[in-house]
Amino acid sequence: MIPIEYFLVLGAILFAIGAYGALTKSNAIIVLMCIELMLNAANINFVAFGAFNADVMGQAFVVMSISVAAAEVAVGIAILLNAYKLRKTTELDDKQLRSMRW
Repeated sequence: MIPIEYFLVLGAILFAIGAYGALTKSNAIIVLMCIELMLNAANINFVAFGAFNADVMGQAFVVMSISVAAAEVAVGIAILLNAYKLRKTTELDDKQLRSMRW
């Protein structure tokens, strides 16, 4: 059996990569992908702790987390498509996209 520390280290590395990308990138699509990477890192930890404790609550939290992540991506992509249609850019540093008042 693989020790739980390996899964926790993997989750921490994925979360750190996602946080770095979300904080440093200016493209909104890449930022959304980095947020998804951070959510998946948390899902790995949920599953690892659930397997370690022989409990199915970890998997239940993962199913709920995946459904929330899917809704978040759907709303985010809809906002980005509308912003691209109006302003022809998805860069977060653009002055026109800093304000949500269109």
